[in-house]
Amino acid sequence: MADESFQPRVRWLTAGDPELVDYTDLTDVALRKVREPREGLFMAESLEVIDRALRAHYRPRSVLTGERWLPDVATLLARYDARDTPVYVAPDDVLRLTTGFRMHRGPMAAMQRRPLPPPRDVLRDAARVLVLDGLVDHTNVGAAFRSAAALGVDTVLVDTTCADPLYRRSVRVSMGTVFAVPWTRTAAWWRDLAGFRTVALTPAADAIDIAEVPRDGRLALVVGSEGPGLAPDAQRRASVRARIPMAGDVDSLNAAAAVAVAVYVLTSGGPARKDET
Repeated sequence: MADESFQPRVRWLTAGDPELVDYTDLTDVALRKVREPREGLFMAESLEVIDRALRAHYRPRSVLTGERWLPDVATLLARYDARDTPVYVAPDDVLRLTTGFRMHRGPMAAMQRRPLPPPRDVLRDAARVLVLDGLVDHTNVGAAFRSAAALGVDTVLVDTTCADPLYRRSVRVSMGTVFAVPWTRTAAWWRDLAGFRTVALTPAADAIDIAEVPRDGRLALVVGSEGPGLAPDAQRRASVRARIPMAGDVDSLNAAAAVAVAVYVLTSGGPARKDET
């Protein structure tokens, strides 16, 4: 039970205070996507997303908030007994100057990253896996994680060229579900997924209807990058190539939408656990 008397470590800040360094230039994607992994942090934006990160046992480095959200921040930190977390409070103009945008979604927390586990650890008990091979749009990555969490995927693998699932936009679009699904990076998913039926998603006319893919045993859906899709050599490495049938003159779906449809088909009826196959 949370300690109702708990009071967070609050400090009121002005522009340029060194404590704000984690939160500077958040709109500079090129800078932040390099800086955040290098410095071992990621940003959780909004009370709901911070809550999900804390629930998943990520450690907060600090919280940045406007005064109006301070009571909610105190309640949230008390719930997880995060007594040592500094809480920085600043007026709206300082928040906007520091982050580069108006913080209308609520407070933001700088969270500590954890070392990623080896693929064998997150795959050990998995029956349904999603592989993101080369997705470069953070919004699509976040949406794919949200679909994976909602539709029964056990594990997500992202290849080394995929956008960072812990980048702020990915986390926000996923609504924090990136913390709920075990995931890691892989340099060779086709080797890690020995024993799985791997299903390469493609709009190619000679691929089978995804509804015809056998759903017994362990399945892994492999989705390629926006635009070009899954590379030909990756398709050759898969057990089967499958397509989502299209009507009219539409040849394919947005990557995130395709993930949602394909995952639903492959997990409908409930994904079988490894020990049930």
